Amino acid sequence: MKIRVLGAGAGGGFPQWNCNCDNCRRLRNGQFNGKARTQSSIAISTDNRNWLLFNTSPDIRAQLEAFPAIQPKEGIRDTGIKAVLLIDSQIDHTTGMLMLREGKPLNVYCTEMVKQDLTTGFPLFNMLKDYCTVNHHPIACDETPFEIPGIDDIRIYAHALKSKAPPYSPHRHDPHDGDNIGVIVEQISTGKKLYYSPGLGEIEPHVFKAMQTVDCLMVDGTFWTDDEMVTRGISHKHAREIGHLPQSGPGGMIEVLNGVPKARKILIHINNTNPILDEDSPERKTLDANGIEVAYDGLEIDL
Repeated sequence: MKIRVLGAGAGGGFPQWNCNCDNCRRLRNGQFNGKARTQSSIAISTDNRNWLLFNTSPDIRAQLEAFPAIQPKEGIRDTGIKAVLLIDSQIDHTTGMLMLREGKPLNVYCTEMVKQDLTTGFPLFNMLKDYCTVNHHPIACDETPFEIPGIDDIRIYAHALKSKAPPYSPHRHDPHDGDNIGVIVEQISTGKKLYYSPGLGEIEPHVFKAMQTVDCLMVDGTFWTDDEMVTRGISHKHAREIGHLPQSGPGGMIEVLNGVPKARKILIHINNTNPILDEDSPERKTLDANGIEVAYDGLEIDL
C-alpha cells in the first residue's frame, strides 16, 4: 500500500495568504528552515495507477500537477482518481471537488451527515449535477468494513469522532455521529494498516483502541498548544474548542502517541502558526526525540 501526502497543511495552507505570523513572514523572507504546505489531503493505492483520495482541498489542482502517478495516462481525458472519501464536510476538505468537475462522475464515499451538509448548507453535490455529477456511497460509523471498486486489495473501517459540523452546517450546534470520522485503511493481502484522522479533538476509547492495531498513524497535528491562536492574537478560540488536540501538555498528542509504541507516527494538518513547521525549533526537536514525524507535501509511505 502506497500513501501519498498531497497536502499537509491545515486550512489556508502555509504560508497562509493573509497571514503575517512569525512562521509565514519568515518563510516568505527566506529566513525559515522549513517547507511550504498546501491544504491537507492524502491518496492511497496498491498498484500506483488507481488512487483513492481522502478529502479534496482547494489546492487539489496544484497537488495533482505535482504527482505524476495520478496524472492522465490513456486517451484524451483520463485520471488515476477512482474515488474520493470525505472525512468531514469542512470547506478546506471538500472544495477541491469543484476543481474535479471536468472529469467523469465522481464516486464519493461519505457519511449521511456529510452528505446532508453538502446538499444543504454548502450544496456542492447539487452544483456538480450539471457538470460531472456525484455518485454518493454511504459510510457507516460502526467500523463495518467496506471496499471500493477499482481500489484493489483495500478494506476500510470508519468510526465516529466527537466533533462539530462546519460553521455553515444547519446542525452546527447539534452534533451527530458522522460529522467527522477516523478511518483504518487495511491492505487485505498483507494485513498492513493505516489510521488516518486529520481532525482529532479527543482520544475516545475506541480511537485509542484503533490506534493500537495499526502500523502507521497519520493524525491531527494542527496546534502545538491549546492557546496557540489566542496568544498570537489571531482568535479567541482554543484548539480543543475547535476540535483539535494540541501536541504539548498533559493529555496532548505527544503523550497519546507515546502510548502507541509500535506504529510509525506522523502528524498532518499542520496550522501555519505551529512552531513544529520550523525544523530548527525546540518543539520540532521534541517531536524528533519522541519519534514523531511531521508530514510534508509529497511525502510517500510504503506499508
